[in-house]
Amino acid sequence: MHYFRCLSVVGLSLVFFACGKAKSDAEAPNEARKSVIKERKVRFAGNYARDFNDLQELQIEAAINNGVDPLETRDDTLKLAKKLVRLPNELELYKMYELKHSIPFLVPSAAQLLMDISKNFRDSLYSKDLPLYRIFVTSVTRTNEDMKRLRRGNLNASDNSTHCYATTFDISWKQFDQIDRDSLRRLSPDRLKLVLGQVLFDLRQQQRCYVKHERKQACFHITVR
Repeated sequence: MHYFRCLSVVGLSLVFFACGKAKSDAEAPNEARKSVIKERKVRFAGNYARDFNDLQELQIEAAINNGVDPLETRDDTLKLAKKLVRLPNELELYKMYELKHSIPFLVPSAAQLLMDISKNFRDSLYSKDLPLYRIFVTSVTRTNEDMKRLRRGNLNASDNSTHCYATTFDISWKQFDQIDRDSLRRLSPDRLKLVLGQVLFDLRQQQRCYVKHERKQACFHITVR
């Protein structure tokens, strides 16, 4: 009788052990699935209006906190040589339009953000085995003089723009510069915009920047945080 009682105890122990192990083994795939689902949730789905709609008030607050006081004229950049970074007009990572209403200066954190966006965009194309393109920077820092000239031709131009604090730049989502022009492979602007959108989405999730999708200006309006 004692023998059978021992066997019963051992049997129950094995059952509990097996159940516990089965539960543990079942939990591992569930955790993996949860991780995958969570990863999917943070992927950019292509809804530019919803995901890149940071309000002017948020961007202005970040610009004031992270930038310089608005410059009166372009010559004032000489006074802030230690606080501003002069951007080259063209690098392997980006290309800049001929700037008519802004100048290529940013505070260091915003300049670093631009470099990271440019590099991440190129790396993303490379990882997907897609032809390489450069982004186009369309607007950077505006002085008060620039703002006055801009308002003459655009009555909707803001009186208090984040561009005045050297924290903000615009990147076109309509035009990209193909690096290997002899390549027969081409990507549509919409496909490239989606890749750029994912890059910006990731950096925004990391609280590196605020982003506004500008339909009329065909650009992403980006302010460093």
